[in-house]
Amino acid sequence: MGIHYDYKSTKGNKLMEKQAKRERKLAEKKAKRLAKEGPKKEAEKKPQLDPNKPISLDFLTNPNKE
Repeated sequence: MGIHYDYKSTKGNKLMEKQAKRERKLAEKKAKRLAKEGPKKEAEKKPQLDPNKPISLDFLTNPNKE
């Protein structure tokens, strides 16, 4: 019988172990990266335009003016 019989019968188990090991490594890398970055900060959101308010020429030429 030999190695060929053993290889084919355990192939599925070995593939599942490899997949689990790969996922475990990726999870460790992700946890390490998140710990290194620190807490995630939200980007400042620009105020949305009011659909009921008309857009003026002044707004288009100077959008920082409020």
